[in-house]
Amino acid sequence: MRKLFLWMLVVALVGVVAACSNKKKSNDIITTKYVKPKPQGPISLENTSVTKEFKWADRNYSCLVERTADDSLPMVKDEIGQQFVDNRIKVTITRADGSTFFQRVFTKKDFSSQLDDDYRETGILEGLVFVDVEPNEVRFAASVNHPQTDEYIPLVVTVNRTGGVNIARDTQMDTNGGESETQEEE
Repeated sequence: MRKLFLWMLVVALVGVVAACSNKKKSNDIITTKYVKPKPQGPISLENTSVTKEFKWADRNYSCLVERTADDSLPMVKDEIGQQFVDNRIKVTITRADGSTFFQRVFTKKDFSSQLDDDYRETGILEGLVFVDVEPNEVRFAASVNHPQTDEYIPLVVTVNRTGGVNIARDTQMDTNGGESETQEEE
């Protein structure tokens, strides 16, 4: 009887080992299902206002640059259909006596000749900032970008002594970390 019991125990153990070794191995990878983000309501940049004082031709001036999100302009959509509000930027240059030398409102349309079809369609006018004063002009940097990315078209806006405006692509990117060439050579 003991032999029978041992024999049954051996058969049971062999059965258990055989059953465990025959488990099917799965090549399935378990992961969460991708959920495509849904567009929210239109996104707009914060309104800003920056003033810069400067001297030009021995006279004092003040420059006010105001960016305003404007939902009356055509909205821009990204690849998932998210809408973005474009901006208007108002530049006002006043003399020391308070009189206005220059005032203009810029929209992306003003930069259209410098943009490719992609930026005309999916870009917004993100910013315009005072850069410096040359003997015959005041220089600004502007950018039209794809919203919420680092992709943009750099532009230069100049205002001459008679209030004339020129807009061009910026072909001289600042790669010196803010240092001028003369500082770099010293």
